[in-house]
Amino acid sequence: MSHPSRVRITGPLVSFRDGFAAELSKQGYRPNAAANQLQLFGHRSRWLASRRLDATMLTDPVLGEFLDARRAQGYRLWLSTKALVPLIGYLRSIGIEVASAPAALSLSEVLLSRYHRYLLDVRGLVATSARGYVDMVRPFVEARVVDSERDWKTLQPKHVIDFVLAARDGRSIGSAKLTVTALRSLLTYLHIEGFIAQPLEMVVPSVAGWRLAGLPRALEAGDVQRLLAACDRRTRSGRRDFAMLMLLARLGLRAGEVARLDLADIDWRAGELVVRGKGQRIDRLPLPADVGDALAAYLQRGRPDAAQCRTVFLRIRAPHRALSSTGVTDAVTAAASRAGLDHVRAHRLRHTLASQMVCSGVALPAVSQVLRHRRLMTTAIYAKVDREGLRLLARAWPGSAT
Repeated sequence: MSHPSRVRITGPLVSFRDGFAAELSKQGYRPNAAANQLQLFGHRSRWLASRRLDATMLTDPVLGEFLDARRAQGYRLWLSTKALVPLIGYLRSIGIEVASAPAALSLSEVLLSRYHRYLLDVRGLVATSARGYVDMVRPFVEARVVDSERDWKTLQPKHVIDFVLAARDGRSIGSAKLTVTALRSLLTYLHIEGFIAQPLEMVVPSVAGWRLAGLPRALEAGDVQRLLAACDRRTRSGRRDFAMLMLLARLGLRAGEVARLDLADIDWRAGELVVRGKGQRIDRLPLPADVGDALAAYLQRGRPDAAQCRTVFLRIRAPHRALSSTGVTDAVTAAASRAGLDHVRAHRLRHTLASQMVCSGVALPAVSQVLRHRRLMTTAIYAKVDREGLRLLARAWPGSAT
């Protein structure tokens, strides 16, 4: 196994070697991983010396040239800009800015940037949702740039309808509906900002599809237990994944809500959990004993000691950054694969909890409170899983025996 102390550095970055090695150790890098980073650091320093450059001359184009040179020399590892992130972060932390060559934003990107800020500050969307909205309406905005000028004065309902019809082709119903929602949001923004004189969001056609047509895809109780048992709680990652699965299965949290959980959100004395949900909504939920035990086990014997943030769930491997909502879903998918279950994602556990509550006789308003739905109609889909209750409401078929 390599050790950081055995890696020799020459060139203009040699004075930063000890500080960089200490930063890697602080971030939780194991000796072998830290040595790999220092070897890449050494290659970069030697390359800078060959070009007669120093650390203050590092820019994105220069780093791109370094990676090109590394590929040309036959290296097979550490060939992407992601590999350069640890050193760039360290240099910035000590006041050496790695400059980016700012690209001039196009007219469409300038407007989309302002729209993105509106979604975050006014609408209260989370960053991932706001970015998704922007990506969906980008073709619509780009189509309004004519001869290097934004042309909103000639925007007609026909243009809006044509965009929706074109966006529908080759997409699922769910994706097409999201595009429609994003377009309506953009048109509202354009009217508020005065780009268009008349509100046009109402002319956006709806995508054909029947709301509440399907059944919630709930897991069987035995499958949930198999999923939880697939987490090896003798390991750090197993304790982390088990705690996340308990939050998803017992409290019905969304993947993003699990990812955003902060250490200060756990009130151990009151036995409560602060949940930061959609639209900047904040709720307090009771913390069941078994969920609390799973969280405590992870925090005591699973969460990395070198963590530099207050987020509860972190990457196991260094650098120990906060786990994303995608990381939460990936953990569920991996556990399902180990348990022999197919196509299980984080949100399915939320469906499972709601379905179990309805089948146990819990009223829909109470289910809505647990799931923290803004509207009771959103919870109504779970009424269909109570088949015995629906059978009492069903009228006899004409001519059938009563």
